[in-house]
Amino acid sequence: MKDYCKENRLPLNENGKLVVTKNEVELTGLKTLYERGIQNQVSLKLINEKEAKEIEPRVRTIQQAIFSPDTASVDPKLIMQSLVQKAMEQGVCFYFNERYISVKKNIICTSRRKINAGFVVNASGLYADKIAKEFGFGKEYEVVPFKGLYLYSQEKVGDLKTHIYPVPDLQYPFLGVHFTVTVDGKIKIGPTAIPAFWREQYSGLQRFSTSEFFSIVQREAKLFIKNKFHFRQVAIHELKKYQKSFLSNEAAYMLENFNAAHYKTWGKPGIRAQLVNTKTNTLVTDFCYEGDKNSFHILNAVSPAFTCAFPLAEFFVMRIANTQI
Repeated sequence: MKDYCKENRLPLNENGKLVVTKNEVELTGLKTLYERGIQNQVSLKLINEKEAKEIEPRVRTIQQAIFSPDTASVDPKLIMQSLVQKAMEQGVCFYFNERYISVKKNIICTSRRKINAGFVVNASGLYADKIAKEFGFGKEYEVVPFKGLYLYSQEKVGDLKTHIYPVPDLQYPFLGVHFTVTVDGKIKIGPTAIPAFWREQYSGLQRFSTSEFFSIVQREAKLFIKNKFHFRQVAIHELKKYQKSFLSNEAAYMLENFNAAHYKTWGKPGIRAQLVNTKTNTLVTDFCYEGDKNSFHILNAVSPAFTCAFPLAEFFVMRIANTQI
């Protein structure tokens, strides 16, 4: 991803990342995370408090931290625009603002046309499960949406130099609140993972769907009752993050001179398409895909799906190629 940005003169902020501990109990989790990274040939350093402060003077950690020197920030929108332009130059057609309706014998019906598809790749995120079912796949799965929000700081560019992340809780299905330094140097905290009640609940009642509302609320109620992955506690905790002060306090321990009053502006929301196994009523926490010689369906692309998009795409292309043999 960084190479692509450099080759195409796209914005890139090579600012690194620190993973910090809240208390001594988290030192075990920090070591586990470090060992996993080393096993996966990630460039990491296990450092002490003094070394962490040399990298980011405002950071707070207990005894140790992990430093990832290769972490960087990009502008996803500019990268997507660049990729689309390059694809169009190679003869790829894009149909924007066009809704998938149905499929019959690989004839795709959209809101504007019919397409005689040779091979179908379904990477439709929030609707991947619905489309997969029409092809006979994803029968045990259903997407449950979660709203992700970031809260932006009014501090000036340069007040924070690097990303600061907590040690992940392996019993918790979502990434904890962290500090991100954007490609243009702005500071934000988040994300939230607030249960949404229809698939495209970006703002107000926009794109409200009665059928989705009842289906999703029913599924979330089952998850709430079963309480696997501590879903009940997670849902209640995440809903509290609508309060700016609550979200700010979640991140306060990681930074010296933290002032919640600086964090006032919500960024644009995103919706996470979280896959649920309907037989076990559990969240699917890994990549999930199914397909045959006619179609391929990416049912779950977990974080960091965008960051690893290039090798992930290569992986899927190889899987598709193997089904054609």
